[in-house]
Parts: sequence; structure tokens; C-alpha cells
Amino acid sequence: LDKDRWVYCWADGIYSGLRSEDTKLCALVIIGVNEQGEKRFLAIEDGVRESTQSWREVLLSLKQRGMNAPKLAVGDGAMGFWAALDEVFPETRHQRCWVHKTANVLNCLPKSSQAKAREGLREIYRSESRKKAEKALDAFIEIWDAKYPKATARLIKDREELLAFYDFPADHWQSLRTSNPIESTFGTIRHRTKRSKGCLTRDGMLHMMYKLARCAEGRWRRLRGFDHLAKVIEGVEFKDGKEVKYTDQVAA
Repeated sequence: LDKDRWVYCWADGIYSGLRSEDTKLCALVIIGVNEQGEKRFLAIEDGVRESTQSWREVLLSLKQRGMNAPKLAVGDGAMGFWAALDEVFPETRHQRCWVHKTANVLNCLPKSSQAKAREGLREIYRSESRKKAEKALDAFIEIWDAKYPKATARLIKDREELLAFYDFPADHWQSLRTSNPIESTFGTIRHRTKRSKGCLTRDGMLHMMYKLARCAEGRWRRLRGFDHLAKVIEGVEFKDGKEVKYTDQVAA
């Protein structure tokens, strides 16, 4: 890991059934993007649900192996990961997954209102600037807060973390808004687990995850707009997806 500079990472907990019907394996998964835009599995570890301690052990192991602090981490609302990240890599910024957040918000609404609310949420994260996204978010809260305060509360508490991607290159936004790189890869694993009806042991499940993950890794494309990654590493400032260029002012 110390041979690469890791710019972004995605984290998620993947649950799969084991031989016992009452037992599920929680695999803690982290995918990283290096400075060449190459995506790599950094960790697939057996954890105790998604506790802070389990994530702390995973992140400390990565740090000991030479991993630098990523500029941005993407994940769902599982507090264990974010608490551990703040301990191990406190300089890494947080980005909440919009796919998970949308599902969480819609779960607080009646089915008859979900289509309209979904469009309102899309208007937020598809806005071309943070200012427009903030305006759309405020409008969503104004429309739904009176009747469904639990739904709007889920947006309000993660407001800053939901919009962090605006401070990074626009070419990267599609990848940074969600933890789908992990979800899509492990769809195959969930399918195979269901077909096998939970016949695998814990070690067997982890072995299968590792093998399938390595196969998937070989088919991944480089991150779109990877040529901007060097600037992100250097700390170049981006606003609404565009590089901020400062003009030296010479005093008369």
C-alpha cells in the first residue's frame, strides 16, 4: 500500500448468510482509488457487525501497511466507520452515499409520496453547484418537514457530508456521490450466497468473497477524469467541480 497514493476510498459492510440460518457474516470492505485512477480492494475483513472497534482495526491495519490518509471517504450512515475514520485518518473528509440516504428518507414517507420526494432528492445532488444544491435541499425541507419531520431530519443531520463532493473535480462526482462501486461488485456474491442457501462456513465465505473480488477488480475501468487526481493530491482547491485559479494582484 505504501507504493501508491490513495486519493478516495469507499467503505461498506456486506452481510451474507452462513451455514447457520441465524448467522450472518459481516464483511467490512474498502475500495481505494490511487493517483493513476486505478481502483483496488484494500480490505475485505470479517467484522463484528459494523462496530467502531471493528472498523478501527481495519483502518489501523491499512495504516500500518503504509496507506496514506485519503482525501475523501464515501460510505453510508453507519456511525462505526465514521467514528473510526476520525480516529485513524482525522484529515479525511466525509461523503455520505446518496443512494443509501435516498432510501432512508423515502422509508419515512408513505408510498404515495415517494415518487415526488425522490425527484426532489435528485434535484439536490444533481445540481451543478453547491449553491443550487443548498437551495434545492432547503426547498425539500420546507415541503416535507411539517408532515414528515423524521424524513427531513435524516437530511439535515448529514447536510455537509452529503454535499462534500462539490469540492472535488466534476468528473469524479458520479463516483463520489455513492458507495455503488462496492454494492455493484458484491451483488454477485449476494446472488451466489442466496443460491447456495447459506451452506458456506465463515472461512469459506471470506475465501469466496476474496476470489470473486479479485476477478471483478481486473475488469474495473480507471476513474473518469483520473488526470485531475494529481491536483487533488497536491491540495488544489476545487469549487463546484472546477479548479479555483487565483490571479496574483500586483499593488500599483
